[in-house]
Amino acid sequence: MSYVKEAFETVKRRNPGEPEFHQAVAEVLESLEPVIDKHPEYREARLLDRIVEPERQIIFRVPWEDDLGNIHVNRGFRVQFNSAIGPHKGGLRFHPSVNLGIIKFLGFEQIFKNSLTGLPIGGGKGGSDFDPKGKSDREVMRFCQSFMSELALHIGPDVDVPAGDIGVGGREIGFLYGHYKRLKNATEAGVLTGKGIPFGGSLARTEATGYGTVYFLSEMLADKGFELKGKSVAISGSGNVSLYACKKCQEYGAKVVAMSDSNGYIYDKNGIDLDLMIRLKEIERKRIKEYKNFHPEAEFGENCRDIWSLKCDVALPCATQNELNGKEAEALIENGVIAVAEGANMPSTAEAAKLFQERKVLFGPAKAVNAGGVATSALEMCQNSMRYSWTFEEVDQRLHKIMVNIYTMTKNAAKEFGMEGNLIAGANIAGFQKVAAAMMSQGIY
Repeated sequence: MSYVKEAFETVKRRNPGEPEFHQAVAEVLESLEPVIDKHPEYREARLLDRIVEPERQIIFRVPWEDDLGNIHVNRGFRVQFNSAIGPHKGGLRFHPSVNLGIIKFLGFEQIFKNSLTGLPIGGGKGGSDFDPKGKSDREVMRFCQSFMSELALHIGPDVDVPAGDIGVGGREIGFLYGHYKRLKNATEAGVLTGKGIPFGGSLARTEATGYGTVYFLSEMLADKGFELKGKSVAISGSGNVSLYACKKCQEYGAKVVAMSDSNGYIYDKNGIDLDLMIRLKEIERKRIKEYKNFHPEAEFGENCRDIWSLKCDVALPCATQNELNGKEAEALIENGVIAVAEGANMPSTAEAAKLFQERKVLFGPAKAVNAGGVATSALEMCQNSMRYSWTFEEVDQRLHKIMVNIYTMTKNAAKEFGMEGNLIAGANIAGFQKVAAAMMSQGIY
């Protein structure tokens, strides 16, 4: 048995009942066979055994009181996966689906995503099975304060720097940071990213993941002689990533024809009215079907996954993991899709990703495509360290350059190891090489 297969079998044995984590590890390790062959010292140092095992897994109780005086208990998680190149960095996800396996999958992906940015940040992830939907601001505040009471024991600007993710936006980050300050009696702005602008946040952070997705997409298309202008685009989701991917697509001259939420999708042949979508989803927090009240000519479908049955040139899955399966990939291919770029974390199943590659659809993998968010979080950390703020344009220029560099590194790594055009392998290899070199230099720990 090869060392790569041996390492994966160990992961499955030691982490039962965690399919998302298994899926993420399998995708990465499969790409690393030629790297291990070229570097037998990695096998001797049991590097893969170490990189698939988190440095630390923290699980804790989060009790909180609702507005009626009822006591609830949720479970909190923080997985500090790898700090070889810098402090742990990764978001917090508040969603009923959160469990240890999902946090580990996200934290493992974060190692390589963060490495690709070229910035000194390691991998981590956290969250809770708490659902902020339908909760009052006071209820969310009480939960966040209880959550931070434990999390504060394990984080710091040079230790572990959380950010937002699904269910954790500016409101939640504000409550978390406020309670951290109270507990520490110190203003450590660099301990959390995604903060509000008045207290250490970075301009362009809100837009960063969506913008970065489109910057990567544009590079991927241009490298093959295409341009985004004039292309029809379907974007799953209607949260932060989706909305700002839509905005940047429109700025590049593309027509975004569809978006979705967990209750369905909207198809507007005239192009999505972005201002309306932002008002419905970010301000009024309504369901996407309300779009039809303002644009009756648009079509609403009750199954959000049917968005992939629509005809489009470009597909941007930006909602959640495994939202696009093999059958849906076939539908996109039959309808003429030329490019898919993953704005969410691991939104395509392994079967779907394989189909896109086999059928010569340009495919940008999540850890490369959506790295713009964490890259700009690292830029926020940099500004916090300097006690200084850059303009929106300065941050956006840095983000654009980082995404172009990520595409170039990913493409070149795939070519170097005989897998030209395979950006999944390229991203995994390029991300791994930097972390591996750091781990080898730092001894066995």
